Amino acid sequence: MSEDDVPAASKGKRGVKPSGKPTLKTIAQMTGFAVTTISRALNNAPELSQETRDRVQKVAAEVGYLPDRAALRLKTGRTNVIALVLEPDEQIYGFGSSIVRGLSEAVRNTAYHIVITPLFRNVQPIEPIRHIIRNRMADGVLFSKAETFDERIRLLLDNDFPFVSHGRSNWPDQHPFVDFDNQTYAYGATKRLASKGCKKVSIILPDSALTYTDHLKTGMSRAAAEAGIDYEFAADVNLGSPTDAIRTYVTKRSKRPDSPDGWVCASEVSALAVIGALNESGRHVGGNVHVISKQASEMFAQFQPGAETVFEDFVDAGRQMGNLLLRRIAGEPMEDLRYLAEPKFDWPN
Repeated sequence: MSEDDVPAASKGKRGVKPSGKPTLKTIAQMTGFAVTTISRALNNAPELSQETRDRVQKVAAEVGYLPDRAALRLKTGRTNVIALVLEPDEQIYGFGSSIVRGLSEAVRNTAYHIVITPLFRNVQPIEPIRHIIRNRMADGVLFSKAETFDERIRLLLDNDFPFVSHGRSNWPDQHPFVDFDNQTYAYGATKRLASKGCKKVSIILPDSALTYTDHLKTGMSRAAAEAGIDYEFAADVNLGSPTDAIRTYVTKRSKRPDSPDGWVCASEVSALAVIGALNESGRHVGGNVHVISKQASEMFAQFQPGAETVFEDFVDAGRQMGNLLLRRIAGEPMEDLRYLAEPKFDWPN
């Protein structure tokens, strides 16, 4: 039977929207296609014409069809779910919404749906990953804040469970990741501060367990050595500290005679805290002190007078993570599934 053949029982029912929970048979009755054709069209089977796939998917969306995930998992071992693990603060600061936006673009026109799995405070990061693997809650998982020797990555590798991390680890086994080249960012930002006459630069680092902490350290220290200037890593606070704590630290540090005259910021939130503290200390950002920060949103540009920025595209990061995960689920080798975004330095004259 061709894809346009219609079972006799279905003739005369096209365009009729039956009541009740929509099923594959519902869509078959409305379109005139066989149930097997409906199933293949919803899974984007390449042997069907694009016109047929578009028509079936349009009707499915109109009637609110959702696959029976329990039946699907029993039949195929698949759930058609991608799990995205997010911490509450990642959503508050816009990282989560940007990642979801990019990820949604990647899975559009596929059979996959996104399910957000929260990582609550006082819960070990490995717990939601363990739950997803144990209960086969998804076909693949995405998460952020990769650590140097991340136990989540180790667990996923050992279970051959498809995943992509935002950030890298130092495990000897290769794994899929999407990351921003923070070493190059810190190097370029430090060199820029040196070119503006800064004699000592500082940075508020992420948590010491995170891999990109070492990348930022390496970039700053190498650039400072080449430029012949001093540098320091902020003590007592990190990117996870409350903004009030960061402001207090920078305010106190700015009152000392050996205070930094250049700051590299690894996030917008920390940059706003640093700039606020410098202003309160009587320093003039862009005059006797300089700040360079990552920028991930247009909103930051409204509150950072005097600071220079380097854009980090979290929407694209989500898009890349989704694309790599779909390729991994399809069976592509892990060594081919890596993406490192390079910072673009577009300094004003």
